[in-house]
Amino acid sequence: MAWLLVVVAGLLETGFAVCLKLSHGFTRLWPTVAFCIFALGSFGLLTLSLKKLDVGPAYAVWTGIGAAGTAIYGMIFLDDLVSTLKIVSIVFVIAGVIGLQLSGSAH
Repeated sequence: MAWLLVVVAGLLETGFAVCLKLSHGFTRLWPTVAFCIFALGSFGLLTLSLKKLDVGPAYAVWTGIGAAGTAIYGMIFLDDLVSTLKIVSIVFVIAGVIGLQLSGSAH
């Protein structure tokens, strides 16, 4: 269950990163509100998961999901540059996240 919280927290991190861009420096109301909701949810779930998980693997999985998710979202919806190197790098991040999740031990 703790790993599920980390995964959802990582997806929420993607949401807050995208909303941060869409807020244009917190000058747009609804993306700023969404950023706050996603950020609070993400940090809250990560905090709950850390009651059962080691901080290193949990934090790495959280940031990996957020980074890969944000990059993928940006390429699909925000016209970010798409390149072979970027896609291969995202695959490596995802592989690392899976490896860390598998190596993480619950207390």
